[in-house]
Amino acid sequence: MAEAHQAVAFQFTITHEGIDLHLSYQALNQIYLSGLRSWKKRISRIKNRIIKGVYPASPSSWLFVVIAILATMYMQSDPSMGIITKIREHLPLRLFTSHLCVFNLHSQTVLSVLLFSTLLWLSLILALRFCLKLLLSYHQWMFELHGRISTKTKVWATLVRLLSSRKPLLYSYQTSLPHLPVPSIKDTLERYLESVKPLLDVAGFQRMTRLAAEFEKSLGNRLQKYLKLKALWATNYVSDWWEEYVYLRSRSPIMVNSNYYGMDFLYVTPTATQAARAGNTITALFLYRRKVNREELNPSRIPGTVIPLCAAQCERMFNTTRTPGEETDVLQHWQDSEFVAVYHRGRYFRLWVYRAGRLLSPREIQYQIQRILDDPSPPSPGEDKLGALTAGNRMPWAQVRKQFFSSGVNKRSLDCIEKAAFFVTLDDQEEGMMGENPSVNLDRYAKSLLHGKCYDRWFDKSLSVVVYKNGKNGLNAEHSWADAPIVAHLWEFTLATDAFHLGYTADGNCRGEIEHSLPPPQRLSWDIPLQERCITSLAVAQALADDVDCHVFPFREFGKGCIKKMKMSPDSFVQLALQLAYYRDRGTFCLTYEASMTRLFREGRTETVRSSSNESCAFVLALEAGELFRKAAEKHQNLYRLAMTGSGIDRHLFCLYVVSKYLGVESPFLKEVLSEPWRLSTSQTPVQQMELFDLVNHPEFISLGGGFGPVADDGYGVSYIIMGEEMINFHVSCKHSCTETDSHKFGSQISQAMMDLMTLLNPDFKEATKANPDKQS
Repeated sequence: MAEAHQAVAFQFTITHEGIDLHLSYQALNQIYLSGLRSWKKRISRIKNRIIKGVYPASPSSWLFVVIAILATMYMQSDPSMGIITKIREHLPLRLFTSHLCVFNLHSQTVLSVLLFSTLLWLSLILALRFCLKLLLSYHQWMFELHGRISTKTKVWATLVRLLSSRKPLLYSYQTSLPHLPVPSIKDTLERYLESVKPLLDVAGFQRMTRLAAEFEKSLGNRLQKYLKLKALWATNYVSDWWEEYVYLRSRSPIMVNSNYYGMDFLYVTPTATQAARAGNTITALFLYRRKVNREELNPSRIPGTVIPLCAAQCERMFNTTRTPGEETDVLQHWQDSEFVAVYHRGRYFRLWVYRAGRLLSPREIQYQIQRILDDPSPPSPGEDKLGALTAGNRMPWAQVRKQFFSSGVNKRSLDCIEKAAFFVTLDDQEEGMMGENPSVNLDRYAKSLLHGKCYDRWFDKSLSVVVYKNGKNGLNAEHSWADAPIVAHLWEFTLATDAFHLGYTADGNCRGEIEHSLPPPQRLSWDIPLQERCITSLAVAQALADDVDCHVFPFREFGKGCIKKMKMSPDSFVQLALQLAYYRDRGTFCLTYEASMTRLFREGRTETVRSSSNESCAFVLALEAGELFRKAAEKHQNLYRLAMTGSGIDRHLFCLYVVSKYLGVESPFLKEVLSEPWRLSTSQTPVQQMELFDLVNHPEFISLGGGFGPVADDGYGVSYIIMGEEMINFHVSCKHSCTETDSHKFGSQISQAMMDLMTLLNPDFKEATKANPDKQS
């Protein structure tokens, strides 16, 4: 009970002599320091609001404008063309007269100059911001060939650099980003028909052409008007509906179907001590959160350019939970949280990582984690399988939450999990590429991060960090609040900070001092009367997890360096290899989903690149013709650029479908389009913080990237990350229940397709590979 008493600031007893007050100065000091931290954060937020509110100008530029106007007035010249005089005439006289002092004419003039200068300064800021928005609305640069940049684009790039010369905060560009445009109905339908032509027979294509024409003439234009009205009113006409209808309204399990995972280093485990790895990982995540809160992170940009990307998704990275509802889930975000929720062997703990406003040292967090690992107490009845509720169907979880977690001890404990900065699982398994069969263990590692035991993760949390018994780590991320590039940026920072900045002692422990008076982590209490609800959800989740087939493999034969020497986009190369691999695997082509970002626009998220095109199918069918390969690659690159610049197909059609549902009208065309299965769903995980990794001198610090579950029951999910110049890591998933899919077989097809395409581009490559057998994986 000593810890509980220390948490109380004062105690008092009433005696016959009056009130006997006992103050705890240590507790009062803790309250003072914690409050001081809160006020510092508030002041920092106010300062940042001012700085980003005037961007691309600076707050100090106001003084420059004032001095310039005053200097001009001193030289007997009126730069305001009479406006300052008008302001002086209309100032109330009582502002300049009182019993203490009387303002003279000069003072009135100075105040008028200050008012005019402030208005002029604000007008200039709005003008600069408008100019920057116009400049960022120009996307033709993306379609120009490398080395053949037009004069117009060069002038544009110079102007963007001039307006972006000041160092921005994380959210400085938000108000200057253009809004996502609504494509014309005609353009979208033409692109759609072009994308499905190689996938349909003649009769099927004629039928879809007829449906599209009928839709355009009748319902399409009506729906388009509503969509354009929304685009004028809303910041982004897609993102809120995409978040609600694609993610939050889904009633199926989010485990496997929606959540995705990120892996640790491939070859390196910085320490084999589980508590130490957890200590550094948690510290690195909180350091990243501090940078987000203070807006100290540089805004993400298009690689190699000064073009900023939207940072809105960073706002809900921490202290965020998806809470279940009977019809739709809700994302809840809290401003701050000084603790994490920890799961270990069926028990839940609240671990405070701040003490008196100070972030605990990595060594102190390790000490606290070790106390959890050493805690021998068993889980309370039903506690160990509680997390399965977040892994099963959403409706039962919503009902159970409303019935049993809306008050009392269960609500208090659930609040500790949902309001935590993030969730941490101390896994009692060992994972990684290890042992006599590293390939099989790597696949098991991926499955563990994707779904674990179906009850030892909290899938509703925005981030769930997993630290294994042998020191390996990873994460599982909920998808509705943000897309993979945002989490990848965070995870790259975490891995780099853990290994290179925080580091470990020679014996594998975290660095720093320990304050042994730290109160132990708080064990959460539960009263779970109906444990069969957890068992039912666990059965649903377990069946889903058992059906997932994962295969992870590093492709080492060549990387982007070799591909770029052939003057080809690495992403287009990989996508065409996937088309070739799928055709060899299934003997046909399929609708292919490749995720592309639309973060060039405010609150932009993703768009679909339909990688299976007329050109890619023609190339696969005539593999020997090298010119078709380049034509197909150029087509894919153009499709990707169109998606990035707001001229994609699928988000527009999706929003038209949502409008039709609101209006209560049926469209056979939209219904059929939205029901088409994506049998090949692909995504590239971008490497965004290469300056933190020295892969030349330390090539062993290569990240495996991450992956996701299959989208279609009879299809594949493929994620890949292009690491450095000489490696591409692939993550392939499918379902055991489909007899026509096999992740290992498809992985082999991908590797062979990659080799065949490189040989097609460079006939000498195969001989060079034979001469260097070390390159073989």
